[in-house]
Amino acid sequence: MTVSVSLFAYGTLQQRNVQIATFGRLLEGEPDALLGYVLTPLAISDAYVVKTSGSSVHNAAHCTGNAADVVSGMVYMITDAELRRADDYEVKEMTRVEVALASGRRSFVYVRADISE
Repeated sequence: MTVSVSLFAYGTLQQRNVQIATFGRLLEGEPDALLGYVLTPLAISDAYVVKTSGSSVHNAAHCTGNAADVVSGMVYMITDAELRRADDYEVKEMTRVEVALASGRRSFVYVRADISE
């Protein structure tokens, strides 16, 4: 397996059951943080995502631009194919962006697309 991209996860993508369903394996990661974001509740209507995650409300990162706001999570190294599977798992209210994490590492992360910054 060729590992090629970094994915920061702070919510359901950290759950063992979601990782198995989405990637077909458990991911090994390292703690990191997303600066300038807070978590806000997001109602999930996608039946597959609700069934897979076990919840109809997820926490979703929303950009505040305030460096004092921090979202903790894990950063995982995954393949391009796994990143496409993560894209398929995420709901339409989320969008994938590339950010610099607290560690300085560049990573993809899914953030709210339905709240203007």
